[in-house]
Amino acid sequence: MIDPKHIGMKLPTYKATPEIGQLRFFAKSIGETNPIYLDESAARDAGHPGVPLPPTFLFSLEFQIPSNAWREEMGINPARILHGEESFQYHCMAYAGDTLQFETRVADIYDKKGGALSFVVRETRVTNQRGEHVADLRSVLVHRN
Repeated sequence: MIDPKHIGMKLPTYKATPEIGQLRFFAKSIGETNPIYLDESAARDAGHPGVPLPPTFLFSLEFQIPSNAWREEMGINPARILHGEESFQYHCMAYAGDTLQFETRVADIYDKKGGALSFVVRETRVTNQRGEHVADLRSVLVHRN
């Protein structure tokens, strides 16, 4: 079981700068056909300053945290992880070339199935290079004990 003493733990803050090629690849992989996610001219014609991040792309950036030491500290075995859920609350648009800062903390830890499963809830605040609040991410990792 994952010890609830880790509730409140802050993960290392990190920054990521999504590139237009990443956004195009992601958009195509999720079946997004809106040209604003694929073509800079189409995005500008639609009133955007550049290619916007496709919905849920922030979740993939969250996987780029440079260190997994927090998992080791909590006793999480990567082979025993299941994806529980994720949710997004958007506050402003983010675009290719923005520098996005991710600040993540462990918001909750609880068990189910008599301790057979531990749930680790992470909450992440994302801001851009201007300090604007871009989004709040919430994800649940399930660990099979």
